[in-house]
Amino acid sequence: MPQNTILELATLGGGCFWCLEAVFEQLNGVHKVESGYTGGTAVNPSYQQVCGGNTGHAEVVQITFDPAIISFRDLLEVFFTVHNPTTLNRQGHDIGTQYRSAIFAHSPEQKAEAAAFIAGQKLWPDPIVTEVVPLGTFYKAEDYHQRYFQNNPAQPYCQMVVNPKVAKAREVFAERMRP
Repeated sequence: MPQNTILELATLGGGCFWCLEAVFEQLNGVHKVESGYTGGTAVNPSYQQVCGGNTGHAEVVQITFDPAIISFRDLLEVFFTVHNPTTLNRQGHDIGTQYRSAIFAHSPEQKAEAAAFIAGQKLWPDPIVTEVVPLGTFYKAEDYHQRYFQNNPAQPYCQMVVNPKVAKAREVFAERMRP
């Protein structure tokens, strides 16, 4: 990476963080993806607390990316393709506010770009319920959640839920994926 490269962050929630992490870590221009929690009130919440649905946090991924290679808008396009942004507090069988569709903006520019993308999107015929809010404190999830799909490819959830999302992203966004 050249010394003068300025990296940016994007924080997205679209159901289980294992799914999003597995997709975004394969994109050209993405340097790091961390699973974590944000949007709630508890300080340094655990996975068990977040899954209990009482902290207000969402499962999210925080993406470190090079905007000279992949734009925030490109990330949004992938995000809205690999999860269902029309179901409130739900992705498939994962139900609760911790699985909500959300964009936690790092700047007013990201917030405006996300709102404009949602307003102009043509991917979903039903209304988008994705919340677009400023990022609060991001808490990195426990180590065993990081690179979960890569470390547990035979796990049934990974096979039945994560793998189809990765396959869809590799098909739809082949030109943006690492080989």
